Amino acid sequence: MHVAVVGAGIIGLTAAVRLRAAGHAVTLIAPELDAAGRPHAVAGATHAAAGMLAPLAETQFSQDDLAPLLQAGWEAYPALVDLLAAFTDVETGFLAQGAWIVAADPSDARAWDHVLEHASILGRRVEPVSVRALRRAEPALAPGLAAGFDAPDDHQVDPRRLAAACVAALRAETGPDGGPLPVGAGPAARFVAGRVTAAGPEGEGVRLTLADGGVLTADGAVLAAGLGHRGIGGAATAVEVPLRPVHGDVLRLRVRPEQLLPGESHLITRTVRGLVHGRQVYLVPRADGTLVVGASAREDGLAGTSAGAVLDLLADAAAILPAVRECELVEITTAARPGTPDDAPRVLTVPEAPGAVVATGFHRHGILLAPWAAGRILELLHARLKEIA
Repeated sequence: MHVAVVGAGIIGLTAAVRLRAAGHAVTLIAPELDAAGRPHAVAGATHAAAGMLAPLAETQFSQDDLAPLLQAGWEAYPALVDLLAAFTDVETGFLAQGAWIVAADPSDARAWDHVLEHASILGRRVEPVSVRALRRAEPALAPGLAAGFDAPDDHQVDPRRLAAACVAALRAETGPDGGPLPVGAGPAARFVAGRVTAAGPEGEGVRLTLADGGVLTADGAVLAAGLGHRGIGGAATAVEVPLRPVHGDVLRLRVRPEQLLPGESHLITRTVRGLVHGRQVYLVPRADGTLVVGASAREDGLAGTSAGAVLDLLADAAAILPAVRECELVEITTAARPGTPDDAPRVLTVPEAPGAVVATGFHRHGILLAPWAAGRILELLHARLKEIA
């Protein structure tokens, strides 16, 4: 089967990899990719994301229906990483090392108690840790923290490296070190730089119209354009997905060598997620010595970076990790995530074009949910194949 995947965010990329691994021919269409699959524009939620795989810390009240999906995405990550490793030696930055959850003051500690109690009811592992023990493990943390918790199942991945690994897997003509590709894999993907403006039926398949007037037909299609889904007309409009932009500002800092003691490679050894006066902040250490700090969640309709959000992020990060003040600020990234009214994703077929699957609305959970979404997309397309066989 030939499947066109619209969108080169993490949802489209992981779906494309799963489709190729299942033996299908894949065409990836996105405005930010050139014909070789190389990004020629740096943008999008995947590029900005920190990559926390945190079903515990992401648990929210009144979102019990979302919790099983977060867990499914978390459980599927090792298999996704292994699949990519069968195609390419590009590393994903996946680390199964757990996370610390901290509170800046007593009111923050009480707020975490309620969240984590709810998370434990849902089956998440979390253990309280004394601040003294926490600072023995992470001496750079602030001495005045009110509470700490160990979340051993909250992991991380580097979204930029993950996306690069997906593109490499789609382009690969051989396996790593010139070895064979996985048994049953489809051909190397084709890349089309363009924006899809309409999707509709074409016989038993799908017809996609591009902004430049070009047309592409395929046996199936995955519409994973994020907020760009709002610009896809035709039969796709029969699937009502009310999307709103949720802007997030993320900072990247570089730890200076002078800040580290002999034998240290970073200020912290694993992700730290905190509450500071009711505001959430996270700090994610990277192997290259950078520190990712995020993330705001703004629905003010204002594009571009918010100075106030950056101010709050730096202040809150420094309240947890004072050495942040001496780090080098190397990047500020702002991107809009596609949110739905209930903050849950939409992965479903298009009634007027059953060979097309819509996958959008992943809000702040796109990286975590990507393996689950890719599997669900594959299920829907294979079900369609059985219908027309």
